[in-house]
Amino acid sequence: MKVSGFTFVRNAVKFDYPVVESIRSILPLCDEVIVSVGDSEDETLELIKSINSPKIKIFHSVWDDSLKEGGRILAVETDKAYAHISPDTTWAFYIQADEVVNENDYDAIRAAMEQYKDDKKVEGLLFKYNHFYGSYDYLGDSRTWYNQEIRIVRYLKDIRSYKDAQGFRINDRKLHVKAINAYIYHYGWVKDLMHAMNKWKNTAKLYHGNHPDKIKHVIEAEWFDYSGIDSLKHFTGTHPSVMKERIANKNWEFEHDVSKKKFKSFSKKMLYWIEQKMGKRLFDYRNYKLIR
Repeated sequence: MKVSGFTFVRNAVKFDYPVVESIRSILPLCDEVIVSVGDSEDETLELIKSINSPKIKIFHSVWDDSLKEGGRILAVETDKAYAHISPDTTWAFYIQADEVVNENDYDAIRAAMEQYKDDKKVEGLLFKYNHFYGSYDYLGDSRTWYNQEIRIVRYLKDIRSYKDAQGFRINDRKLHVKAINAYIYHYGWVKDLMHAMNKWKNTAKLYHGNHPDKIKHVIEAEWFDYSGIDSLKHFTGTHPSVMKERIANKNWEFEHDVSKKKFKSFSKKMLYWIEQKMGKRLFDYRNYKLIR
């Protein structure tokens, strides 16, 4: 069984992505890790090289900045990285530059890859998610955040990243996947106010860059406002060990009253209540077919 990791990144320093931690977190599970590095305005390439692992294979990418609708450019760059994977690969482990795997889940991930490696009906493995927000102490627990997504796919040449690179499809159909007991730790919205603002503006351009009127309020904003979130809860678990130094060096404070909720509609409030009480997320969109 051969496992190939793959990811893409651009301007990791400028936007304070934990991409080093991200790549380091999957290295023990992979035989190679493909890193597609886009033209950057900072030292992103040097940052990736500093990981200094013989498993890492770096490829240069030129981003098509005209793709500014719905985050499509993210899927294009994901596919570019996927195209460099060695053809004898069994599983392809996708990780985004703000996602990290906890070493506590390594055994479960390895076991799942071994268990289903010869079962061709299983085209992907579905991870749970921890979405951190504001600081390393709070998790988003509303339907604002997707609670599961595919991060390991069987290596098949026709698999492609879907829409804004949240998931995958093969020949435009949903993948058949098995859920595993492992988490992706998403740190994309854990930044100081300056880096959070830079990321917010960049994300707005990636999704709505062809409609400047839609993002005028974002571009003209001076600071990112963390207080607008609908619902958070305290994180009581353990962070991945690769995040230890980054967490220790945090240079800002964020406090939030988790009892206060800001749902925009009664239906969102009711669906949240049902999920919290019954553990079921009703009417959720799934970009995969779950094999029971």
